[in-house]
Parts: sequence; C-alpha cells; structure tokens
Amino acid sequence: MQLLNEQEIERRKDREALLQLGIDPYPALSYPINATSADIHKNYENRKNDYKSISIAGRLMSRRIMGSASFAEIQDSSGRLQIYVRRDDICPEEDKTLYNTVFKKLLGIGDFIGLKGFIFTTQTGEISLHVQEFTLLSKSVKPLPVVKRDDEGNVYDGFTDPELRYRQRYVDLIVNPEVKATFFTRSRVISSMRRYFDDHGWLEVETPILQQVHGGAAAKPFDTHHNALDIPLFLRIANELYLKRLIVGGFEGVYEIGKMFRNEGMDRTHNPEFTSMEIYVAYKDYVWMMEMVEELLGQIADSVLGTTQAKVGEHVIEFAGPYKRLSMFEAIQEFTGIDVSSMDETGLRKVCADLEIEVDDSMGKGKLIDEIFGEKVEDHLIQPTYITDYPIEMTPLAKKHRDKPGLVERFELFVNGKEIANAYTELNDPIDQRERFEEQLKLAERGDDEAMAMDEDFLRALEYGMPPTSGLGIGIDRLCMLLTNKSTIQEVLFFPQMKPEKKVKVASDEDFMRVGIPAELIPVIRELNIHTMEQLRAQNPNKFFNDVCGKRKKLKLNASNPSKEEVENWINAE
Repeated sequence: MQLLNEQEIERRKDREALLQLGIDPYPALSYPINATSADIHKNYENRKNDYKSISIAGRLMSRRIMGSASFAEIQDSSGRLQIYVRRDDICPEEDKTLYNTVFKKLLGIGDFIGLKGFIFTTQTGEISLHVQEFTLLSKSVKPLPVVKRDDEGNVYDGFTDPELRYRQRYVDLIVNPEVKATFFTRSRVISSMRRYFDDHGWLEVETPILQQVHGGAAAKPFDTHHNALDIPLFLRIANELYLKRLIVGGFEGVYEIGKMFRNEGMDRTHNPEFTSMEIYVAYKDYVWMMEMVEELLGQIADSVLGTTQAKVGEHVIEFAGPYKRLSMFEAIQEFTGIDVSSMDETGLRKVCADLEIEVDDSMGKGKLIDEIFGEKVEDHLIQPTYITDYPIEMTPLAKKHRDKPGLVERFELFVNGKEIANAYTELNDPIDQRERFEEQLKLAERGDDEAMAMDEDFLRALEYGMPPTSGLGIGIDRLCMLLTNKSTIQEVLFFPQMKPEKKVKVASDEDFMRVGIPAELIPVIRELNIHTMEQLRAQNPNKFFNDVCGKRKKLKLNASNPSKEEVENWINAE
C-alpha cells in the first residue's frame, strides 16, 4: 500500500478533475520548443525582434495569482523565466475554464507546462514571457520541497539533507539547480580527457565488465553466476589485464573510461562502483608517463576552469607541472622519521605497533608498508605529488626497478591527501609475472581477500610478447571532486550507493484493534489516510475525534461514535 499525505491525495484529486474536464494530464504529442530561459535572458535585449513568437516548456516553480492575471515562474533545463498569464489571452472565448479552474486551481508547483507567447520587459525590469497559449504537459502528483530564496538568492529551508539529496537526486536537481553545474563540469572533465587522448592517436576501446578471473588490482570483487554457461563470474575490479592483451595484439595506445566495481567499504572517497580511466602506451615507461600526466591534468583544469589552479577546501591546487617527486621510502621517512627500506615483515609489524597502526595476520610486507604510508603520509600530500618506486610486494603487475633492487617502477599521484592516479612501467616478462601471481596466491591462502588471482590466459598473452609499455589509471570521480571543490564522492555521482530505505510498516486491522479501535470503525481510520501506528500516534486528539465522527457519518456506517476518552486511548496506547 502506498502511503499518501494530504497534499498527495489532493493532487490525485486534481488529476481526476482534469480528466473529467477532458484534459489529458500526460499528453503523448511532442511539444515544439524554440527557446530556452537562458537564451532569452542572454539575448533578448539585443535581439528583441527574435522573441516575438516563443514556444517554451518547463516546470512551474512559483505562482502569484492576482484575479484575472497572474505572474508565475517556470524552470527549464537552463534556468528560470518569469511568465505573465492573463485570463482573456489564454481564454479568448466565453469559456474561461482553462484559467479559472485549470491554471488557478488544478495546476500545482512542479507541473510541466508548455507556453507560447512573446517576450517583454515588466515595469520592474524583469524579462518575462507574455503567455498567449498554455498546455499542461505532465501533472506532478507529489509536491516538491519548498525552497525559499530572498531577492539576493540566499536559500532558506532548503532541500539540504545529504541522504535525501543523494537518494532522491531527481528532486535535488530540481530544487537545487546549482547542483547541475557539478555534473556539467564532470562531463567536461571526461570530454577534455578523451580529446587529449584522441588527439594523440590513442584508441578508445571497451573490455569485459563480467570477467572469469578478477585481476588488475588488489581489491575484493563482487561475484555472480552465469546460468547458461554455469560458471562463476566477477564484476571487474580493473580493466588492466584486458587492455594489456590489446597491446600484445598490436595496438600502440589504448584507453578505456568505464565503471569498476569493488566490494569494499564506503566513505567520503569510496563508492562500490566508480569510474576509472586506464590507458596503456607501448614503448613508454613510467618516467614518460609522469610528464604526460602533468600535461594532461594541466590541460583538463585549464579547459574546465579556465586556469590550472583549483580551489579545494582551504587550499589552492596548482595542476600545472612539474610535480614534486618522492619515493615511497623517502616519503615515509620524511613524515615519520623512520627508514623502513631494509625492514622485514617482523620489523614492519613493530613499526606499526609503535605508531599505533592496526594490522592483522593476513598482511604481508607490502600491505604493512602500505598501511604505514596511508596512516602517516597521505594526508600531508596536498599539492600534486608523485610517490614513486614501490616495494615489489605491493605491485604484482609492475616491472622491477632498473636501478633499485626490491622495488618496482611505479608511481601514484596524490592531491589533497588522496590518490587520484596510479601508473607503472608494465611488467612484460611472463616468467616473472607468473612468479608474482604465485606470491599473490600465497597471500590469499593467508586470508588476504584482496590478493590477485592467477590469470592463465593473460600469462599466455604475455608469452606471445608484449612490447615495453607504460600504463596509467586515473580515478575520474576523485579528479572531479578536486575540480568542483567537493569533499565527498557522493557529490560528484548522480546516484551514489545508499543503504536500502527503511520500509514503513503498514498497520493491519489486528494492529488497530489491539489499541482498542472497534473493527467497524477501522474503515473510518483508513479513509482518514491513517495506515501506520506512527500516523495514529501523531494525531491531535480533539481534531481526530471530530474527524472520526464526521467520517463515520459520511460513510453511513452502522457503528457508534467513540468518546473523546476512547480516541485519546487509541492515540496513547503503547
């Protein structure tokens, strides 16, 4: 059963009244549009002759009825526009129903309407549409939240609760139109990135989301089952291994922008599904990739913001290179005073204990170093900083360092205390790669549910030969957070993952009788739109008593009116 409040009930009654008038609240015909509110505000003063015959559509957002004429405001995808409606203009014949009944009484805030007329300027200087034709395009049966704004644009009683905003993004976008700017910026970030890669001749490709072997990152996957093949499958945690297969196949540069899925925790910078870009370029190494990333991010920031500097919280981030470079061991030593470069697992566990970093028995040497770095270093890396040359245990897919034994050629880019990019000189030795996978299997046996699985087909691809290659992954969501000055990943996702909504328990007849309501009066209770015990307890005793007695009489039930004391007992019963 759908629980409706008073406004929702009234709007459904308005819908029925429209149908009785022969007006379809949801007409199927397309509606012609030749202007937008933004276009009108921008160009009307200089091109007045172009706005004598306007057809526009949008959502009714406010209304001021003044007898035979009214002012109102509509909102389309580009902004808001004031409209002026005169009864005799939209009802030129004797029948004034369209204005007196439909516009004034049956139309509600949130309804979509189509309007035709001409643009003019009011005595107060407001650019407005003088309406000559009016069409209802879609009836809203659920009222919008009331958001009040003063003349300076300050918002009062706004739709600001984060959980409601993220869960009902469609409402957020309607009543908080500034939210749209975030997603326009996000779109421009991706377009600019794609344009940069395409201009360099690198090919955009698509790789499987459902994979038989999860690989390409240290993360816990979501698993599922394919019925026809009767095999387990995993939602990809990364697309790395498939993109490398394409380098083996002869492409010199391939990239993919798409969704990844990791069955891990959720917080201000993590969502179970997220958008990532990965690119692989043959005959390059991680040193070349650092220079490319500096150029790429500087160009994206300038394209989106008009400058390479971005305001992020209390900081101004400079995306133009060059960026600071620190090895992982150097970074740990700089911010902890401890040199962990030659420590074994036992020594690292002691460091973690001394630094009060929580670890568990499943963690090997690489994970322990990563925990120290994450707890003691990351938050200090505000301006773009490359952390380079990771321990081999942390990176099963990167090539061994050309000069530093025990390390690999890898960097991560940190900005504002968070990693936004990860890159390697890719491991292309199939024998070494198999040994790395075998080490990962040992970690899995110890209980590490993020360890990589053995991918025999990928190893077979490497055995055919992969040229020297550099690969890069960039977290699109985190990059967009930086370029829109948002502190949570949920702000840059249209539909972030949320806990299920709590279901409202609808009271049964037995529930109502348990608090003393006679069975013959239960139809009265439901007719008053009371369907839960919470709704019953929220009633005002005097009003509820009068409502019950009045509704019982209207329904002509063969039942006696309750006393005020009985009604109070219903409300107060535990």
